[in-house]
Amino acid sequence: MFSFNRKIWLALPALVLLSFASSQAGTLAQFRTYFGDIEVELYDQDKPVTVQNFIHYVKSGAYQNEFAHRMIPGFVVQGGGFTITNRDTSDAAIAAVSTFLPIPNEFGVGRRFSNVYGTIAMAKAGGDTNSASSQWFFNLANNTFLDAADTNNFFVVFGHVVRGTNILNTLNTFQVYSGSQTSNLVLHQIYSAPFDDLPLLFLKNLVLDFTNFVFMDISLLQVQVQSAANGGKQISWNSAGSMTNVVEFTTNLPPLWQTLVRTNGTGGRMAVVDPLVMSERFYRVRVEY
Repeated sequence: MFSFNRKIWLALPALVLLSFASSQAGTLAQFRTYFGDIEVELYDQDKPVTVQNFIHYVKSGAYQNEFAHRMIPGFVVQGGGFTITNRDTSDAAIAAVSTFLPIPNEFGVGRRFSNVYGTIAMAKAGGDTNSASSQWFFNLANNTFLDAADTNNFFVVFGHVVRGTNILNTLNTFQVYSGSQTSNLVLHQIYSAPFDDLPLLFLKNLVLDFTNFVFMDISLLQVQVQSAANGGKQISWNSAGSMTNVVEFTTNLPPLWQTLVRTNGTGGRMAVVDPLVMSERFYRVRVEY
């Protein structure tokens, strides 16, 4: 356990990156949270540098044991900045994510996407358009003012929620700490920046332990689909070891997922074949935790 006389920000749990098997759809990211899953389609074709930057952080392991570090209900929930080292031990501590070089701003690249409810965008420094690195945020409301054409704004939206807006709705129910609540809270003016808007699952007399945080365990599955020798489709992915990996398909959007196969992950590259492709199908791989 640990106590603070300074401040903190927000947290979100396990994220798994997936892909639709379609040239029209982008990479799918799955944020597995305490409250349920949030699935996000990333705009690979329209915001290629921004999406690849996000994937680069996932591949590097920089987001392991990450918690989102800021939330303002009715505005945003933000992550990508901090992790917990030595998690689940007495030596657990907060560490900043090691960042790569900032990326160029892609607000005007490809299609223009506004900062509306249910989108994900890159955080950046005020006054510096080209300063985005590791941090991102979900828009918890229609924040179109973040699109403004000035250096304080131009926040680049690089994906949108395709399933799990009910989770965003739950985050919007968090309350600012008044001194009496004992459940989901956002702590304003209790801890110091950058942790002055920290949401917690519960609070115990202002003495916190890391079980109060909503964590993200992030892995990249890199789903690929290729034509199989028998005319079907081969789906391959980087499996999550020692967990149940589920390959699913849908012929509809919004998706109605059907199971193709359930299998134990090896931790290595795996592949299955869908022999009966009668129409265009979208595929995904998810992991059961």
